[in-house]
Amino acid sequence: MKNRNDNLKRVIVDFKKLTPEILALLVEKYPDGYDDDQIISFRNQHNEVIEAVEVITADTKYLVKVGVKLVKAMEDFSDDDLDSDDDNDSNDDSNVEDIELLDGEEDIE
Repeated sequence: MKNRNDNLKRVIVDFKKLTPEILALLVEKYPDGYDDDQIISFRNQHNEVIEAVEVITADTKYLVKVGVKLVKAMEDFSDDDLDSDDDNDSNDDSNVEDIELLDGEEDIE
């Protein structure tokens, strides 16, 4: 029986070439960072040892090379995401449209 991941395109990605989409998937899959047991080690065509974490989309398996710079990029992305959530505070009515009152209704503030 074939594994559903056998037909996926495999892509090795360096942190410098991460798209925002892949970075978002990384942060979603590893919100608290990744552990040693989640790192995949393999040798590339130059016989160099590569360490990566795996992120899978519908059609692609990404192996993202790990390192200090990847951790920093994930932290920065996560912090930016949290900052944008703060900007959308539930007490902020600036994005709420005014609703025209119907006859007999009163405006409650």
